Amino acid sequence: MTQLTSKVGLIVGVANKRSIAWAIAQAASAEGASLILTYAGERLEENVRELAATLPNVTVLPCDVTDDVQIDALFENIQTQHGGLDFMVHGAAYALREDLAAPFSQTSREGFRIALEVSAYSLVALTRRAAPLMAARGGGSIVTLTYLGSDRVFTNYNVMGVAKAALEASVRYLASDLGPQGIRVNAISAGPIKTLAASGVSGFSSILQTYRDRAPLRRTVDTSEVAAAAIFLLGPAGRGITAEVLMVDAGFHAMGV
Repeated sequence: MTQLTSKVGLIVGVANKRSIAWAIAQAASAEGASLILTYAGERLEENVRELAATLPNVTVLPCDVTDDVQIDALFENIQTQHGGLDFMVHGAAYALREDLAAPFSQTSREGFRIALEVSAYSLVALTRRAAPLMAARGGGSIVTLTYLGSDRVFTNYNVMGVAKAALEASVRYLASDLGPQGIRVNAISAGPIKTLAASGVSGFSSILQTYRDRAPLRRTVDTSEVAAAAIFLLGPAGRGITAEVLMVDAGFHAMGV
């Protein structure tokens, strides 16, 4: 029996075939899960539907994580179709390009709000609706995606680093809240990967090269390696782990000067 047989999972944040969330979706499907994938707006709908069509037992639904009406509709649909939820992957993140390019001190008030709302508060909003559906199944697992820029300064990461710091703090508080219901909440801090989100970070190629030069494994990681870690946290092997930020970055986080 595979690790996620008969499990129902929600995956938020698939943008295209390079998305970490898509790699996790593929891995979860291979482990036997039935999936709900979401898209944010018509621009991404076609991509998500084309990808979903390559996997069995996948439902595609809209969800703008800044819209409570859409979030409510998403979970009502999951309740109606599946009667509950076993796991959720949160991969939503966004910041205005101008706020990534400018010095952090120049971050606009609106840009700060957008980055924190989409990249951090959305985990809270989604988890609040997911929790009752997971509790009905006897518990569940939630995994979000973060980056080392939450803890250290990376050039041109700026407000997204602050948003990721808020996201990681949210993981700990949510884990404390939901642990008594058997619901685990964790994050994966992946090394730099060429995704749609990464394309907004100027000088990203130099970050990749720094990892190749400095990480103990002398390389970066790929989406399949992050997905494998996610399956560990989502499945029974990770049943004793919560409130954790799991580093999947070829060891770069351990290095000093």
